[in-house]
Amino acid sequence: MKLYDALGPNPRAMRMFLAEKGITIPSANINMMAAENRKPPYTDRNPGGQVPALELDNGKCIGETVAIFEYLEEKHPTPALIGTTAEERAEARQWQRRVELQITEHLYNGFRYSEGLQMFKDRMRVLPEASAGLKAIVQDKLKWLDNLLEGKQYIAGDRFTVADIILYCALDFGAGVKQSIDPSLKNVNAWFKRVDSRPSAKSSRHPDSAKSGMRGV
Repeated sequence: MKLYDALGPNPRAMRMFLAEKGITIPSANINMMAAENRKPPYTDRNPGGQVPALELDNGKCIGETVAIFEYLEEKHPTPALIGTTAEERAEARQWQRRVELQITEHLYNGFRYSEGLQMFKDRMRVLPEASAGLKAIVQDKLKWLDNLLEGKQYIAGDRFTVADIILYCALDFGAGVKQSIDPSLKNVNAWFKRVDSRPSAKSSRHPDSAKSGMRGV
């Protein structure tokens, strides 16, 4: 297998997942700043153009982060980051879906349409007029999540799951692009500190993250 890696919060989420699992996979770095992920030969393997991607031994390529999580969880079930029972897996997937649809996708697009506009305007359709509203939705949904985290260690209760990884990496990135967590959200901030203290949070930073000038990658 080969992992296609890069600077960015989603590649970092993959590295954090692998660190939590104790899995090592040979990797190749893709220069997203130079848009290598948006053109051949990378798009020949992964036409979606996203990073990370996982190339299997048979040459097939999995190009969606959550799909890679699912694949590796089946291959390496311990420690479980999705779940060990049908109920646990459903709960983690429910929260993963909520986190992505209601928070992280809005956070990323809010960045792409404003601070990241020059980088993304020639790579995708951008909607600068939507940026402020998307960022406001992120804050609304973090307030919603804050109430639901009362009495919990992690998003799915006492279990650390992929939902925590996905949200943590997005919010750590967000803090560097003018989308910080509201200090009044005591439960979200306490949760963030718990996740940030995990060894995988530090080890998952890209070797070039410091010189990139970006946080949370």
